[in-house]
Amino acid sequence: MPHDHPDHDHDHHDHDHDHDHGPFHHEGMSPSGHPYRHDNDSPLTYWQRMEIAVRELLIDKGRITAAEIANQIEAMDARSPTNGAAVVARAWTDPAFKARLLHDASAASREMGFDIGPLNLIAVENTADTHNLIVCTLCSCYPRNLLGLPPDWYKTRAYRTRAVREPRAVLREFGLDLPANTTVRVHDSTADMRYLVLPARPAGTDTLTERELAALVTRDSMIGTGLPLRP
Repeated sequence: MPHDHPDHDHDHHDHDHDHDHGPFHHEGMSPSGHPYRHDNDSPLTYWQRMEIAVRELLIDKGRITAAEIANQIEAMDARSPTNGAAVVARAWTDPAFKARLLHDASAASREMGFDIGPLNLIAVENTADTHNLIVCTLCSCYPRNLLGLPPDWYKTRAYRTRAVREPRAVLREFGLDLPANTTVRVHDSTADMRYLVLPARPAGTDTLTERELAALVTRDSMIGTGLPLRP
């Protein structure tokens, strides 16, 4: 849900536990929550034990194979922000596609060959007077099919609470100091609704190809904690 002020309305959330590093540090979390890559000596959680039991039962009953699981994991690991960057670059160069993206981001993403599943994906556009910031206040809901694994800082309690309460302060910590007359809109993701920021196209890029433009689109610019690179 979008917020110009701290105010919450949630559907149920799922809970994701993959990590990388950023300006916010997530205390007590392993850098990998993957069942095949439990790389520390801490005890397995209840949900990790449950996942292993269900997985082994499905394999034993012939409902799925270990190879199929491995292939799906590889496909999930292959997701990266380059998918979202391609969508943004297409929107920058194709006004008709941009209109479709802002109307129905799920359908527009599928049009480019990105299967985002049943999620309701909403694209929000940064303009000269509005900047959008994405957060999941309860856990870490995130458009993984377009952006890959969420950064570690996205899951921290600090980011999840402060992004709604004091978004300008959070943005300054990311190096983004917006003018006072810029409206900051904070969008709260849910288990079945995710957001993608469509950042403003950088000036001086009129001669760049779609592929060259995509190289300017950063992960953080699609979350709202950063801006695209300049050519």
